[in-house]
Amino acid sequence: MRSIPGVCALTLALTLGMVAVPNTAHAQTPVLCSETSLVNAINAANAAGGDTLALVPFCTYQLTSAHGSGPTGPVGLPPITTPITLLGMGVTIARDPSAPAFRVLQVQGAANVPGTKGELSAVGVTVRGGSAVSPFPGGGISNLGGTVSLLTSAVTGNTAVAGGGIYTDNGTVSLTASSVTGNTASSGGGIYVNSGGAVLLATSVTGNTPDNCAPSGSVTGCT
Repeated sequence: MRSIPGVCALTLALTLGMVAVPNTAHAQTPVLCSETSLVNAINAANAAGGDTLALVPFCTYQLTSAHGSGPTGPVGLPPITTPITLLGMGVTIARDPSAPAFRVLQVQGAANVPGTKGELSAVGVTVRGGSAVSPFPGGGISNLGGTVSLLTSAVTGNTAVAGGGIYTDNGTVSLTASSVTGNTASSGGGIYVNSGGAVLLATSVTGNTPDNCAPSGSVTGCT
């Protein structure tokens, strides 16, 4: 992880940013600390055209089965097809180690899936233990033509053929004060950019196997 000057100023800015993330024009929807509650909340948010989901602080949402599917295999949570914010504090969304293989999250946008406009914003959320079914990419998060923004979040312990942690195609990914660590793939253990782009700000992408980002040079600041 590179040393970033102005840490105090950045910390203040991020703190203010966390306050500003929810859309103040709409009430947040609380989500109980259970797999079923989170699945139902995402389905409802997609049907409503988007929502801010307030997750239970320090809850682990343990996924025991896939609740969605897409062009690249099963997904633990329903694919995100509208603008959805997952607002957490010390929250973990994890595939149960004994569950069948599936990635944790998938975002779908019109560039890849016509009729969708998926935008995921996650604050204070760890995505863990996803395992994309071979030969599909994106073990933790697969971004297919949408937008993914992570703030003070982590992607760890996920596996796939490519993009063990995060895979993006025809979409954009931005990570701020976050980490992508301990993920595994044949290429792009941490992040794989097939097309589109990924932007890192005060973010650590380290300890992924066999590499942190691929193709080489696709993510500025990732080595």
